[in-house]
Amino acid sequence: MTTQVLEDATTSVAPAIEYGRTIERSLAHRSAISEVFVTDVRSLRPMAVTAGIHLPLTHLYYSDHRQQPKLHDSLLLLEAGRQAAIAGSHTNAGVPAGTMAIVHAFQFSLRNLDALRIGGEAGPPRVDTDFFGKTARHSGRYRKGRLEQRIYMGDVHVGDHSMDVLFLKGDENEILRHAQRGTPAPLSSDFTEEPGAVGRVAPELVGRDNPLNVVLTEPEFGADSVTARVAPRFDNPALFDHVYDHLPAMTLVEAARQLALLTAGAAGAGSGSLCAVGYEGGFERFAELDVPLTATATPASAGSGQHAIRVRFHQDAQEIAELTVTVADVSHLHGS
Repeated sequence: MTTQVLEDATTSVAPAIEYGRTIERSLAHRSAISEVFVTDVRSLRPMAVTAGIHLPLTHLYYSDHRQQPKLHDSLLLLEAGRQAAIAGSHTNAGVPAGTMAIVHAFQFSLRNLDALRIGGEAGPPRVDTDFFGKTARHSGRYRKGRLEQRIYMGDVHVGDHSMDVLFLKGDENEILRHAQRGTPAPLSSDFTEEPGAVGRVAPELVGRDNPLNVVLTEPEFGADSVTARVAPRFDNPALFDHVYDHLPAMTLVEAARQLALLTAGAAGAGSGSLCAVGYEGGFERFAELDVPLTATATPASAGSGQHAIRVRFHQDAQEIAELTVTVADVSHLHGS
């Protein structure tokens, strides 16, 4: 194996970024144009790019939050970073079109939250990405990779994101899925979802207004934990932009966020000012569509206006993913 790494940690001249339109949707692995948030990808140096991003002010999913003051959604920034990484991997890191990027582990955190206030942005948003990849000796293909990102609003550094991924061709993914299941996987288009599902969590308890965006049902509150079923609406176009044969990683992150907010609220934290500002964890197996999925949250730590909450996901008594969500009280930003 050979490793291709960053050659230079700095760039002398930052290229101009265009913000007039979003990139071709296939470069971001999206089906709907409205779900593309990258406007431009420019090379910084070998294996490094900068990308302009568009943060919509009104969006069915990303704008649906109750916390005050209103900030740009952490998962919108995470998704924009994910899209910038995918597009950059195709345009600058030699990853062929049609390659799937399977997330194994990631870290994401926000800082300088005041610069993320909607309407008070410090400048146009962008994401800088460094790629680190290993190529197979015989094929020259990337099999595994890592990316590290810094997110900016103008010149203000507002976030960091790193991700470890596995690159698969379509037939390789099918082989892996069949090896894990033993049977062909159903598709999200095979399922229907009744809007009034029994036991769905009230939107206000997980920081939402629109029931369409609630992904938890049947919550059970224990002495030191909260458990719920993960049951997203398959007719939610933001969570299911195209047909999947599993629950995508971003849906699990949303479930972890909602369960963390529910747990912090049950512990007495003021839900109207709570905001998820950090995520860290990994995915060991695909989340199957046709097997009940449960998530259990336990507080990991609390202090200085923040709560760290650990969320474990289980299917068939097997842990398939684990995430830690950092929830912060942002009420102090009202006066800033």
